[in-house]
Amino acid sequence: MSQLTRVKEFDTSRRGFFKIAGGISAATAFAASIAACGNSSTTTDSSASGSAAGANNDGTITAAIAYDVSTTFDPSQASGAAPFAANMHIFEGLYGLDPATRERYNALATGDPEVVDETTYRVSLREGAKFHDGAAVTAADVVKTFELYTSEESLFSQFLYFIDTVTAVDDATVEFKLNQPFPLFADRIALVNIMPASASDDIEAFGAHPIGSGPYKFVSATKGDHIAFEHFDDYNGPRPALAKNMKWLILVESSARVTAMSSQRVQAIESVPYDSLPVLENTNGVTAESVQSFGLLFMMFNCAKAPFDKKEVRQALFYAIDIEKVISTGLLGNATAATSFLHEEHPNYTEASTVYSYDKAKAQQLLKDAGVENLSITLRTTDHDWVKQCSQLVQESLKDAGIEVNLQDSQSSSLYSDYVDTGDFDVVLAPGDPSVFGNDPDLLLSWWYRGATWPEKRFRWSTTAEYTQLQEAMAEAVASESPDWKGVFDIVAENVPLYPLFHRKLPTAWSADTLTDFAPIPTTGLSFQNVGTTQA
Repeated sequence: MSQLTRVKEFDTSRRGFFKIAGGISAATAFAASIAACGNSSTTTDSSASGSAAGANNDGTITAAIAYDVSTTFDPSQASGAAPFAANMHIFEGLYGLDPATRERYNALATGDPEVVDETTYRVSLREGAKFHDGAAVTAADVVKTFELYTSEESLFSQFLYFIDTVTAVDDATVEFKLNQPFPLFADRIALVNIMPASASDDIEAFGAHPIGSGPYKFVSATKGDHIAFEHFDDYNGPRPALAKNMKWLILVESSARVTAMSSQRVQAIESVPYDSLPVLENTNGVTAESVQSFGLLFMMFNCAKAPFDKKEVRQALFYAIDIEKVISTGLLGNATAATSFLHEEHPNYTEASTVYSYDKAKAQQLLKDAGVENLSITLRTTDHDWVKQCSQLVQESLKDAGIEVNLQDSQSSSLYSDYVDTGDFDVVLAPGDPSVFGNDPDLLLSWWYRGATWPEKRFRWSTTAEYTQLQEAMAEAVASESPDWKGVFDIVAENVPLYPLFHRKLPTAWSADTLTDFAPIPTTGLSFQNVGTTQA
C-alpha cells in the first residue's frame, strides 16, 4: 500500500484531518510547547558553524523513536509523528521554529519579511540554496508549495486562512497578499516546508521519497524498522548536518526503547515511560529530562445535551476533580495543572479569570444551583495507558463528589468516529497537542475553537452567544499588534466546553557523552539540528 493511499484512507477532508491529527496527539504522548512565538522578532541562528567541539563529522547519529511510519512524508500532508519529525531535518521553511526553544529563525529567508503594507509582505530567498537533487530553490518552488498547502486537500490549509495570493516577484523574491492584517505572519508560515515545484507532478512518489533543501537527505524508511538519512553536502543554510549519517530505529514498545538507551545501543530516545525515568537517570552515560509542554489532557462536553448545556454543570465537574492527585499519582508529577488555556511557560500565558482548584463543596453547590441531582455520566476516554490511569483517578474524584461515572475507553479513532461525531457521548477525556504545527496562541486556539469540526460537530457549542463572543475576541486579538489574549482565555475558562485539566511534561533520554549540544524538545519527536556525535 502506498503512503498516499494510507493517507487517503484516513480521509483527507477537513473532518479526516482532525481524525488524523487526533492520532498525532495521541502518538505524541501528548506533549507540547515550552516557549515562544507570538510577535517575537526573528532571531538569527548564530550557533550553527558546521562543526561542534569534539564532534566527528564522519560519524553516525543513532536514535530510537516511538512512532511508526504511518503517513506520507509529503510535508503538505504528513501528519504522522515519525514523518513529521523526520521532515524537520529533510526540509526547510522560509522560517523555522527552533524545536527546543520554539524561537523563530531565518531558514530559506534571508531576513524578516519586508512589510509593503499591512496586508502585503515580501520574502527574499537565501542565495545558493539547493534541493537534494541539485536544483536551485526558486520563488516558483515557494509559490507552488503554498498552493499545495492552501489547497482544500491540504491538512494545513486551516492554519493559513489569512493568505490570499502568493506570487513570484523574481527568481529570489516572493510576495504574499493577505486577506486581513496578520501580525503573526512570519511565525505562522514557518509551518510550511518548501518543496520542489515538480513534486506535484507525482506527489505520491514524492511522499515516499521526499526531496527537500534541509541539512539531511532522506535515504530510506521501512515501516516497523528504521528511517535513514545522510549529510547534504550542498546545504548552505544556518543549521548544517554535523554528522555524516543518521539512523532512527523505530521501537514502538517503550521497554525496547529503554533497553536500547540503557545499553547505549542508541544515543537518544523519545517518550520515556515515566516510571523508567529514575532507572535511566541512574544509568551511567545517560541523561534524562522531562520538558514542560503545551500538550494537554482535556475534558470535553456534549453541550447540546442536558445538563451539559449549562456552564455551571461543566464547571462543577472541573471543580470536583482532585487534579493534583491525578498528576502526582497517575503521572508521577510529570504535568502541571492548567491555570489557563496555555501553560505557564508560554510567552503569551496569562492566568485565566477562572482557575479550577479542587473544591468538592463548590462543585456540589454548582450542581444544586443548576437544579441537577443524582448526576450520572458516561465518561469516554482514549485507551492510552497514561490516559486510562488518569481516567480512573478522575472517576474516583467525581464519584466522591456524588457523580456516578460509567468509564468507557476506546481507540482514539473509534472514540471520535463512533461516539463524538455521532453525538453519542456525555463527557470525553482525551489528549491533544497542536503545538507540533506551531506555537502561537491563534494556531493553538484555532485547533479547537475555530471552524465547524470541534465547536459545531463535536462539543456542539457553536450556536451560543458565548461562542460568538469568543470568535469576535479571537479575530480582534489575531489582527492586533498588541493582542488581548487574556480576554480570549477568560471566555474559554469560564465556559469550558472543552478545556485542559493539565499540561504534560515530555521525557527524553540521551547520551550527553556522545552527542554534542543535544536538547530535549517540548513536542513529539527528537531533533538533531545543530547536534553532532563523537562516535564513528
